[in-house]
Amino acid sequence: MSQSKTGSIFRARGPLRVRPALALQLSTAAFAVGLGFTAPASAQSQTDTARADSDRVPPEIIVTAERREENLQDIPIAATALSGDNLDAKAVENLADLQYAAPSVSITDQGLTQSVNIRGIGIASGSPAVANGVATYIDGVFQPPIVTSSSFYDLANIEVLRGPQGTLVGSNSTGGAIFINTVNPSTDRVKGYAKAHYGSYDAVGMEGAVNLPLSNTLAVRISGISNWRDSYFTDLGPFHNRPDRLDEQAGRLGVMWQPGAFRALGKVEWVDKQTGGYAYRPIEGTAFENARTNDIRELTYNAPTKNHERALNSSLELRYETDSGIVFRSLTGYTNKRINNLYDSDGAFAPSATDPAASFTQTEDQFVRERELTEEINIISPTDGDFNWIVGGYYQKNKIDVAIRNRSGDIVGDPTDIAIFNDKLTLGAFAQAGYKLLPSLELQVGARYSHYKVDQTGSVTIGSEGPVFGPDGLQVANLVGSHKDGRATGKIALNWSVDDDNLIYVFAARGYKPGGTNSATSDFGPETVWDYELGWKGNLLDNHLRTQFGAFYMNYRDFQFDSLEAATGQTGVVNISNATIKGFELQAQAYFGGFSLDGGLAYVDSSLDPVTIVNSRLLPPIGQLGPQCPAGTPSSPPACFDYGPFTGTAAGGPNLFSPKWSYNLGAQYEFPVGGDATLTPRLNYAYLGPRWTNLFYDPKLDYLAGRGLLSAQLTFKNREWAVEGYATNLTDKEYVSGQSANNELYGAPREYGVRVSVRF
Repeated sequence: MSQSKTGSIFRARGPLRVRPALALQLSTAAFAVGLGFTAPASAQSQTDTARADSDRVPPEIIVTAERREENLQDIPIAATALSGDNLDAKAVENLADLQYAAPSVSITDQGLTQSVNIRGIGIASGSPAVANGVATYIDGVFQPPIVTSSSFYDLANIEVLRGPQGTLVGSNSTGGAIFINTVNPSTDRVKGYAKAHYGSYDAVGMEGAVNLPLSNTLAVRISGISNWRDSYFTDLGPFHNRPDRLDEQAGRLGVMWQPGAFRALGKVEWVDKQTGGYAYRPIEGTAFENARTNDIRELTYNAPTKNHERALNSSLELRYETDSGIVFRSLTGYTNKRINNLYDSDGAFAPSATDPAASFTQTEDQFVRERELTEEINIISPTDGDFNWIVGGYYQKNKIDVAIRNRSGDIVGDPTDIAIFNDKLTLGAFAQAGYKLLPSLELQVGARYSHYKVDQTGSVTIGSEGPVFGPDGLQVANLVGSHKDGRATGKIALNWSVDDDNLIYVFAARGYKPGGTNSATSDFGPETVWDYELGWKGNLLDNHLRTQFGAFYMNYRDFQFDSLEAATGQTGVVNISNATIKGFELQAQAYFGGFSLDGGLAYVDSSLDPVTIVNSRLLPPIGQLGPQCPAGTPSSPPACFDYGPFTGTAAGGPNLFSPKWSYNLGAQYEFPVGGDATLTPRLNYAYLGPRWTNLFYDPKLDYLAGRGLLSAQLTFKNREWAVEGYATNLTDKEYVSGQSANNELYGAPREYGVRVSVRF
């Protein structure tokens, strides 16, 4: 799938002498036993001991999320880093798979968007007015939360930073940040890779890359991927849709020019993905539950479905390093993402209709487009003295267009047309500095101020095709509005290098996510979070075992959530309540000769304050309901509706989309089979605990059960060639992967196949 950059991003280093304190030794032993990581028994043979003490150790991981190339073990943040090879080994093929490889990460499928949360903070709304709480970057450029499910290819590494990143990342990182870094062009030689696979559900895929040095200062890299797969589902309806099938193509061109101390690096990528629509069924207990069959792979659509996603991603990084080591950096990005969707909104046949021509009820035609322009400027000091620093500025401009047409079979109110147009502006200025109070003790301080402004136009109209309201329809909601806010965020930390192999850090950090507008009379405020954290990173057992441990306590305020406003009858975003979040995370990587292990464990305990809101799940499915009726006036949609019987106390439980326990384990053994050939079996197991999706915590409607998934690989490698058999979801577990309105979506079944690859 992806190619790692083993020469620069991940470097193996020799064994180091370990001098941990006794308390650290005891803690490490306890954590290692808890994850199944144990040192070789004393009764091992001399041969086994010699192999376990060999120079084969976990590779040194170099990350760039803090604008410098730094060893992951040396930076005082909670983070997971995966190389291209790590992604292959752990069966991580797209963004959603990261929840099986990084602790505290939860990615819940919501159809149009994926709700990415870290430690229970991220995004819990599908509204275009809501910003990400977990900022995702491709080659340093911030990504809007749509068109995020594309397959990974030709990656150098992925870095997952947990907790608010309020200094260097800024206003969209209350939960954390994900950095996806593609492979850069190189002037050293012609090189690349090619890969193909064939598997179940007629899955066929090809990907590859070629690096071409045009001179000793200029190089280009061309890469691409194509994937096709049949649907996991059968549509029993009259249109025989093929939702969840895959037809995906993407290509990337990178150009690097480096004449000495200056470097210009440009990349442009095009993504085109079609899936035939989203696959879901009515949740048991909702209005259309009778449409469900006993097979989760059988759908009952009575309307055509479609999903077509396109993206243009581009970046240009300019860097100049002075003789004194100071780096001047500019990063410009432009992104253009578009989605066309057709939905059978209720996922069901009409209860009383047997004639397909008469059963077009609860359908939606949706178009979403987001264009973004970003610019970041950095001045970065070297780190070889007692004082180091980075200063910078940030500009981001987003234009969002949303056009939705809903139909419900109502000749008076149909169709309901929703149009929303957003212009967003984000500005930021930041600085971070570190000073060594002692040779082994550093004080680190970071600060940022972010300014945010949004202007929105739009409306909701009904009946433009009916005989009552005329061709322009009746406007039932004015969505014109504006909002601006800003916050100071940052971090203060103490970082203690106990010795060459152990780092202990403690910090307090503040994060912020901006508010927004619903209409001229309704807006919502920003979210903020304070994070108090203690961490330890250690290299143990002659560097054969590496660990990363952290404990955190977070105060999370003004959680943003979609809620129906009774005064207008429209769903908008509101600041629901506050929460406390606490827990710990542990990661470990171990190499003993040909045997290697890796794993992560997370415990996240949270509690949201209660709030009174309308329970939209219980509302009748009859299209536009209208605003709250005046006292004494009976309901008469779409003129007005009485929301009183559907209003209740919500929250009072854990954060949404946040499993209390999650963990992942991977193990493999590399067997020599003659010459340069090896045979490597590998097993991965990941568990995600149960999570809630709605503040009413209904165990039938708002609950996703926990799941454990097993994958396996068997790889034969001979020099640059490799043949691999793979299987994901080996036990064929059936599970719900997310929800959208009153429907639930499902994870992939067992898949298996073979890959062939070559590197040159």
